[in-house]
Amino acid sequence: MKIVIGISGASGVALGLKFVRTLPSEIQKHLILSDHAHIVLEKEKNLTLHKNDEIWASVASGSYGADAMIIIPCSMNTLAKISCGMADNLITRAAAVMIKERRTLVLAPREIPFSPIALENMHKLSMMGVIIAPPVLAYYGDQQDLESMENFMIGKWFDLLGIENNLYKRWSDHNA
Repeated sequence: MKIVIGISGASGVALGLKFVRTLPSEIQKHLILSDHAHIVLEKEKNLTLHKNDEIWASVASGSYGADAMIIIPCSMNTLAKISCGMADNLITRAAAVMIKERRTLVLAPREIPFSPIALENMHKLSMMGVIIAPPVLAYYGDQQDLESMENFMIGKWFDLLGIENNLYKRWSDHNA
């Protein structure tokens, strides 16, 4: 499986990086950082780091065949650009490719409350098949600390991408 991970904005970057570190090693990972992320990463096994201005990179083409893409966090600026079809950097170009190829695209918008404009953009993208999955906690899993809360959200994103995981306690008849 090939996954493209975009990290835009600054707030929530740590959660995006934890998502990358938690992905199974057999998944081929392509990481795109926006200029505003201001994070320096060392090359990890099976991880290709792309600069956001490398619009010619492999993940900018539908023929590359990425299986899915997730943007954690997804800034309102990036969300708006994707909603309007703007592909002026590698994150937005790769997202446009996922939409045109009808492949899985998950956006994790990070800002609350959502403005009417942001909600309209999310609705528009959702109607195109884009999955809008902000980092929202559930309380049935008995998360007691930040790490377990993050694992819950990452596990839910893995579920959306079809990646098996045991990162959180799933709902069952025993929860009632």
